[in-house]
Amino acid sequence: MELCNAEHHVILTFVSSIEPLNFNCMDEKYKIVKSNKTDGVEKPDSKELEKSRSHIIVEIIEYVSNSVVIKTIIKKSTGNISVMSFDSGEGLTEKTSPFDSFVQIIEGKAEIVIDKMSHLLGSGQGIIIPAHSPNFIRPNGRFKMISTIIKSGYE
Repeated sequence: MELCNAEHHVILTFVSSIEPLNFNCMDEKYKIVKSNKTDGVEKPDSKELEKSRSHIIVEIIEYVSNSVVIKTIIKKSTGNISVMSFDSGEGLTEKTSPFDSFVQIIEGKAEIVIDKMSHLLGSGQGIIIPAHSPNFIRPNGRFKMISTIIKSGYE
């Protein structure tokens, strides 16, 4: 598979509806690779971080060349929390969710576009993406973020 002379991967810890987008190769397809690695150790059937143990969130996920990596922190029927890393040039396509979402940049910076309004966020900054608002993430170099989705019902 040749994608702009490089392979592009999305590494997921679970099947997700998030669609990755490489802004350098917008019309290309992606290879999805499932991973349950934490601290470099394969954890069979691990979908969440270990409970009752402290974690340095920025360190539980690594950058992978030409990839978006997603690690589930908590996944419940009422919502989920994930940490994500984006290599340079990688982002997420426009989507609309029926639920409010909160994203916080934990390393680097990214542009979050909500209802065609751009918000440049740096490390430590976060924003609430309202339910039913079209949004996407445009990369600004490598970055990591936490995404929290609360499923409180359709509003």
